[in-house]
Amino acid sequence: MVFWIASAVVLAVAYLFGSTPTGYLAGKLLKGIDIREHGSKSTGATNVLRTLGKWPALVVLLVDVLKGAGAIVFARWFYPWFYSLRYDTPPTALDLQTWLPWTVCLAGLAVLLGHSRSIWLNFAGGKSVATGLGLLLAMSWPVGLGAVTVLPLRWLRFGLFP
Repeated sequence: MVFWIASAVVLAVAYLFGSTPTGYLAGKLLKGIDIREHGSKSTGATNVLRTLGKWPALVVLLVDVLKGAGAIVFARWFYPWFYSLRYDTPPTALDLQTWLPWTVCLAGLAVLLGHSRSIWLNFAGGKSVATGLGLLLAMSWPVGLGAVTVLPLRWLRFGLFP
């Protein structure tokens, strides 16, 4: 039962992390436009680059990466903490080793779903590239670093780097 309650809380928080529409907010705050009506009609950092420029795109990219990493960090912190509240003694290492990876994976899926289907944008959003990078870096940094080597190749095409 503890697993399901903790997982539900982690899923909700991770989804809300992901659903924060940073690209949309950048368009509204900087130029008063709906970014979904311009460029690729997405709220991601690449469309912000096309529409608003390099610096807003860099900020959106960093915040989206932090959203993905934040969901994983939260899941790794919250689940053991919540699990230990249920008992007078801390949970055994075997229980945490069994259930924590499932909770972390569910949090990763929830943050990706939140970014691509944001509740604040009527279930529309970005493509979850930067958010996925953040969760990869938080789950397994060597895999995340491998993904980081591919991202600049995509951005070179749009002129982010000189």
